[in-house]
Amino acid sequence: MATPSYSAAQAPVASGRPQFDKKPGLLTFIVFFAVLAMGLLFTAYSLMHDMHELGTVVTTWTPFLLLGVALLIALGFEFVNGFHDTANAVATVIYTHSLPPNFAVVWSGFFNFLGVLLSSGAVAFGIIALLPVELILQVGSSAGFAMIFALLIAAILWNLGTWWLGLPASSSHTLIGSIIGVGVANALMHGRDGTSGVDWAQATKIGYALLLSPLVGFGCAALLLLALRAFVKNRALYKEPQGNTPPPWWIRGLLILTCTGVSFAHGSNDGQKGMGLIMLILVGTLPMAYALNRTMPADQVLQFAAVAEVTQQALVKSAPLPAPADPRATLSDYVRSKEATPQLVPALAALTGSIGAEVKSYGSLAKVPVEAVGNVRNDMYLTSETIRLMDKNKVGNFDADTTNKLQLFKQQIDSSTRFIPLWVKIAVAIALGLGTMVGWKRIVVTVGEKIGKTHLTYAQGASAETVAMLTIGAADMFGLPVSTTHVLSSGVAGTMVANGGGLQMKTIRNLLMAWVLTLPAAIVLSGSLYWLFTQMF
Repeated sequence: MATPSYSAAQAPVASGRPQFDKKPGLLTFIVFFAVLAMGLLFTAYSLMHDMHELGTVVTTWTPFLLLGVALLIALGFEFVNGFHDTANAVATVIYTHSLPPNFAVVWSGFFNFLGVLLSSGAVAFGIIALLPVELILQVGSSAGFAMIFALLIAAILWNLGTWWLGLPASSSHTLIGSIIGVGVANALMHGRDGTSGVDWAQATKIGYALLLSPLVGFGCAALLLLALRAFVKNRALYKEPQGNTPPPWWIRGLLILTCTGVSFAHGSNDGQKGMGLIMLILVGTLPMAYALNRTMPADQVLQFAAVAEVTQQALVKSAPLPAPADPRATLSDYVRSKEATPQLVPALAALTGSIGAEVKSYGSLAKVPVEAVGNVRNDMYLTSETIRLMDKNKVGNFDADTTNKLQLFKQQIDSSTRFIPLWVKIAVAIALGLGTMVGWKRIVVTVGEKIGKTHLTYAQGASAETVAMLTIGAADMFGLPVSTTHVLSSGVAGTMVANGGGLQMKTIRNLLMAWVLTLPAAIVLSGSLYWLFTQMF
């Protein structure tokens, strides 16, 4: 006999509503602000230590003031991201009375912190690949700072606006829209077609992840709930919680486990976006310390030079044409326009050989002179992007051996330039973790009360949270930025439909409107701010 639907018998949401009126104690506030202060002091100390290690001579404080402001804005973005997004992770455990609200957000914040610390870094550099290459190559210039300030401030403003309205919009969606806005504005300001300012292939790949993740959340959560109803006949799982009674121990354990998993996965995925932007800021202002991975052992540097040499020889053999006078300009034009010319492969060979010879002459990346660091890093970045685009667009018609050598050389370059210091991870982890504990109530109430017409049941909470945890964790493994907000809120909606409780269409319309408007609003806002800041700087 099938388990009957309990939607018709369920009472209004308020009957089992969690108690939100309990305020944190004085000790909680003291610990919160102490951790915040220690995080900021640790960040400042780490920067000063790295500068001192390199014997940096300060002739003007202007770049460092800009660096400080940019870092505060980047960490502010992660802080806002914390209370904007992670409310989704705790909504189900709060509304099923599995954990008290204040304990739930502290628990979630701690596992967000761990998720950032243990993240891979793949998402961080996937986000950076969306930025215009000419701005990345001159990130320490006024245009580079304008880019950083514009995209971060635009993302923060939109996140704060949707949070104030209690709308679980996507921070990932917002940041990507802000990046696209800067790229479009930069292209238009230089007299080019606005579409040329963005790597649309990379944007499309990320867009598919953001588009499909809520559909996966909705469908899989609904199917999981139906499977539970078919195989687990405990009627209490499908009813509204009675008062503040917690669920049966095993479903409570599952809810806490999935809340923990979503929090960890959110930290691992979303925390990387801030890390990538902070590294861009550091490379622009302190290239001598952060443009190259100075911790790379000397024996790896020798291997790097050997791989560069054999790759150059393979490229010359594939296209035995004279190299252009300025190979960097040839590669820059290709990365921007995606249009290959006969000079492309000879230019790539010339720059590959130049990078290998230069690194070999220094003996290790730590010995690259301060004045040469920026150029070496830019050459490496330009070469890596060229190889990536040529491989994706099947340019060059290389044999398998040459292709393998190119990919190996790209891996060597990326290990030299794509790294994240531990202190950056710790700073972002603290910002995201503390942000989780502030301002969470607005979006928790939306997810818990305003998506469905009935109170969230134990089985619904477990189904939505399990799917969100697995989806976000899989996306992190593949280096794709997905939205915790979209996956979880759509999962709750899917379980409401599967349980026959129905949806509150006003909330659904608002969620869809926020989903549709986030990208264009962020594009317009960041593009406008970029134009304004370039005029100011």
